[in-house]
Amino acid sequence: MSTLKIENLHVSVKDVEILKGVTLTVNEGETLALLGPNGHGKSTLLAAIMGNPNYTVTEGSIFLDDIDVLALPVDERSKAGIFLAMQYPSEIPGVNSADFMKAAMNAHREKPMSLFQFYSKLQGAYKEMHIPFEMSNRNLNEGFSGGEKKRNEILQMKLLEPKFALLDEIDSGLDVDAMQVVAKAIGEEQEKGRGFLVVSHYARLYDMIHPTRAAVMVNGRIAVNGGPELIQKIDTQGYEWIRDELGISIEKEEQPMNKVSIGVCATREATKDK
Repeated sequence: MSTLKIENLHVSVKDVEILKGVTLTVNEGETLALLGPNGHGKSTLLAAIMGNPNYTVTEGSIFLDDIDVLALPVDERSKAGIFLAMQYPSEIPGVNSADFMKAAMNAHREKPMSLFQFYSKLQGAYKEMHIPFEMSNRNLNEGFSGGEKKRNEILQMKLLEPKFALLDEIDSGLDVDAMQVVAKAIGEEQEKGRGFLVVSHYARLYDMIHPTRAAVMVNGRIAVNGGPELIQKIDTQGYEWIRDELGISIEKEEQPMNKVSIGVCATREATKDK
């Protein structure tokens, strides 16, 4: 069984320290829900694991089994078995979607797959993700809706078959039908033993994919590790209890943490003034 192990990770962005000593382990076959208020480092952690050059690791380590992840360029991290589904997938003008998928898949193989094998896999993945196959002829993410971009990220995950998938708010921008498609695809990968580290502000996604564990990030550190019951506690109580029970002062608050749960961040607050 493979393990993704993060030890005492410190990460800065433009000389501002965001992560302040994160220690976290994800085992292959587990789904870890990563919770926490906005602006406390969840997306930074995922970006640092994948090797985004805008994020500088100043201390700590990341190992995939005996592989020093921090010593690898981004493409080698992908080949080692790490995948990141981005919160804001970029539009890439001039890069055909099918050509991109083929190049990415072949980069993970010793021998390039045949054209027949590639298109068979590609058509199957597009069908599973409920994306019209003709979109494979368009430039990568160019002109795609937010929901199409997110489903396209999961499509790439299915084709690349990583050991560990990092999902950064993959559910944001999805309607109910698209959410069900994405959750079903994640469930199929969970059954194959894929490891997941999932960031979301919505209990609805977690209800559909059934995480095995949960962790809460506050002030750039992991404040709490526990079972999936943590998700329900935060959904009903917000983050106020972390102050009350653990004595941890929550920095960079934009609104009282007992007023916003993971399930209402975008809905109740967005409609409050209407």
